[in-house]
Amino acid sequence: MRLLTALTLLVLAFSNSTTYALEATVMSFNIRFGTANDGPDAWEHRREMVVETIRDAEPDIVGLQECLDFQAMYIVENLANYAWIGLGRDADGTGEMTAIVYRTDRLLPVATNHHWLSETPQIPGSVSWDSSLTRIVSRIMFFHIQEKSRFAFYNTHFDHRGEVARQESSRLLVALMSKETVPVVLTGDFNAAGGDSEPWRILIAGGFLDAWDNAKEQSGPANTWNGFKKPAADAHKRIDWIFVSPGVSVSTCTTIDRDVDGHFPSDHFPVVARVHLSEEG
Repeated sequence: MRLLTALTLLVLAFSNSTTYALEATVMSFNIRFGTANDGPDAWEHRREMVVETIRDAEPDIVGLQECLDFQAMYIVENLANYAWIGLGRDADGTGEMTAIVYRTDRLLPVATNHHWLSETPQIPGSVSWDSSLTRIVSRIMFFHIQEKSRFAFYNTHFDHRGEVARQESSRLLVALMSKETVPVVLTGDFNAAGGDSEPWRILIAGGFLDAWDNAKEQSGPANTWNGFKKPAADAHKRIDWIFVSPGVSVSTCTTIDRDVDGHFPSDHFPVVARVHLSEEG
């Protein structure tokens, strides 16, 4: 009886421990859709650079935008210990994805959801407001294998034309993420200026934090779009963001502006942040 009591107390002490904490490296990367007629910058000419960029950053999770299934497969086939989850944004499940790539030796996906950026987010392929295209957000609840802690990861791509659509998409994200009972990380191409746009302000007003602004250390340009050309030194088109929920701290945030002989992995620079999450046990 005494042994049983001792074991019971030990289990209770473990399950009621105050906080599990973990660090994770997250990346947001618009890789430009692989069927685009980009000539010397077409997917087959830069796919190795995409893989090398991800490999060098050693992320735990990557939120990809403009990703097609064959691009996601190529990436994970050429990286050790990575897998991907995604769903095409069109009604039949095809088309561009906001795919999520993750380290299989560290993270276990325990729940996956996809919401369309519309007034009917549960209807596949739905379009609302002034959006020019179907848009989607993908969510995965991850369990960190070593730390035994959970967090929610969202990845999205806002419309490139509809200003109302971008604002309403931000409101939808705030509504979805505010329901989470675990730390949240959001990556995406928001097609709006970080720090100076209404979609950005809506996320801030919702209580979420811009990793770039809140990082203890920043590096790289305050610009994430290059159009396959070297941007001007004073360019400030920061349209690719990483956001986190309150209580998540960010030690570093970096814009990776690498090129090889003047050629870039994508028409966007990826953004990488080192985040520190905790979950009440």
